Amino acid sequence: MDKRYVSIWFRHLSTDWFALRQLQLNYVPFVLRAPSHGRMIITATNAVAEKQGIYRGMTLADARAFTPDLEVLDDKPDLIDKLLTRLAEWCIRFTPIVAIDPPDGLILDATGCTHLWRGDEPYLNEIVRRLNKRGYDVQAAIADTIGVAWGVARFGKEPFVIPNGMHIEALMNLPPEALRLDAETIERLHKLGLHQIRQFIHMPRPSLRRRFGQHFMMRLDMALGQEIESIRPVQPIEPYQERLPCLESIVTATGIEIALKQLLETLCFRLQQEQKGLRTAVFKGYRVDGKIETVEIGTNRPSHHVNHLFKLFEIKLQSIEPALGIELFILEAPKVEDYFSEQQKMWEESGGLNDSRLSELLDRIAGKMGMQCIHRYIPDEHYWPERSFKPATSLNEKPSTQWRSDKLRPLQILTEPESIEVSAPIPDYPPMLFRYKGVIHQIVKADGPERIEQEWWLQQGQHRDYYRVEDEHGHRYWLFRLGHYHDKIYKWFIHGFFA
Repeated sequence: MDKRYVSIWFRHLSTDWFALRQLQLNYVPFVLRAPSHGRMIITATNAVAEKQGIYRGMTLADARAFTPDLEVLDDKPDLIDKLLTRLAEWCIRFTPIVAIDPPDGLILDATGCTHLWRGDEPYLNEIVRRLNKRGYDVQAAIADTIGVAWGVARFGKEPFVIPNGMHIEALMNLPPEALRLDAETIERLHKLGLHQIRQFIHMPRPSLRRRFGQHFMMRLDMALGQEIESIRPVQPIEPYQERLPCLESIVTATGIEIALKQLLETLCFRLQQEQKGLRTAVFKGYRVDGKIETVEIGTNRPSHHVNHLFKLFEIKLQSIEPALGIELFILEAPKVEDYFSEQQKMWEESGGLNDSRLSELLDRIAGKMGMQCIHRYIPDEHYWPERSFKPATSLNEKPSTQWRSDKLRPLQILTEPESIEVSAPIPDYPPMLFRYKGVIHQIVKADGPERIEQEWWLQQGQHRDYYRVEDEHGHRYWLFRLGHYHDKIYKWFIHGFFA
């Protein structure tokens, strides 16, 4: 596929931004200023000021001398980068690969995108029209190379659509400035009488390299397409991404659901072919007013099941506000893992953690209540009760040891044991009653003690004697005494609750 690039030139980027907030600035000579070596220098102008002979780099005092009604505002040093980044993110509706081109431009990789607008010319016209409507004075060109598109956008004349294979011809009548050269090289070219690229493009390359340097040759080769020029997108391209531009803006919930299902079918088919499944997915809607509506889901296991993933999204689709309409939908899968279907037994029901229905159920619960509401624990190789288990990272994580089954353990264990007051008859006997959170519990049944020592290689300390007790209301608790009964520093704690 032939490469196609768009270069967008914002002729009055900074002043346009200020004029959007103060509309009267569109109709008067208006400039931005910044201090430089003790003088105020004009850093940006609008079209009206340019027509009156005011240019960038001019001192403010000189400009005021012949334009007394000049409107002046202070420039913002960090405005350009933020503004270009914001505009680049807005242009993602035209192509997924958009890069900023400071100080006044954007570069779009339009390869494979223009057919969605029925060709290069409608595609370019739509970009310019939409940016003009947003209040920015732009000029743009599309060509086979970034260099030619950049040069034509700034120094060329209509037509700004350079057909495939015609980029060299389009370059001929442009000035040397169109090659993005430094000021010193441009000055030397003009001194030699080389005012158009056609005058030196066919000169011997060794002579050009010797006189103008390697950087000059690199820029020339980039424009000619003989050297690859890469760009850095403002948003990294996800390897698993599907896009759906809309001919008309979508404003209904039904339209959003149809778009989501179509994107899911395309993405899941691709994942299935590659034996992969997604763990997270992001559904984005680019609105006409420039805002982006986002919905995100996650799964416990890799999945490319369209209906299941659609149900996860369906819960959250009501949060999308289409406003005046959504013109582009994007579905991304930032996290993808290998997916291998497990062989099932014909005559036995599948079940347990390996059952896909369980993971899909957990996905739906997480979509409604949040992933933080779902916990899975596996045994850990420690004696101390609060260390004897740990949270599992996923449903697929295998335990390194088995759950202890020779001793009963409570269903709920406190993260930190809580101190209680206990009355016990004689040493090593279960307590008769205990006070917990201001409530006295009379014990009617008890079993124990069960002594649990600390791991000496981790921490030295006293042992614990655990008792399973039941109060007069039938509630069962797990209590322990820290230290020997005859020690003066022994204490009682509650550590868990039985069902």
